[in-house]
Amino acid sequence: MTETLFHDRPPTSDHISAYDEQHLAIYLQLLMAEEEGADWREVVQVIFGIDPQGEPDRAKLVHDSHLARARWMTKTGYRHLLTPRSP
Repeated sequence: MTETLFHDRPPTSDHISAYDEQHLAIYLQLLMAEEEGADWREVVQVIFGIDPQGEPDRAKLVHDSHLARARWMTKTGYRHLLTPRSP
């Protein structure tokens, strides 16, 4: 389980947010778990510490919304990581 705090839904925008930057490791874990064919219930319990039997709706929401944001990062969001930032 991660020690990082998370929202039930990650903020969505056309740019990477501070939340996205803080949760890149979670996004990677979700993508790797999906690639390996892991059961989402096990994934949400391990990564987020949510019991999918005790909170099935929340568990599914957290998993699916963060996985969707992780996919967005692989298609679009990563470009913002490559853009130089002003100090």
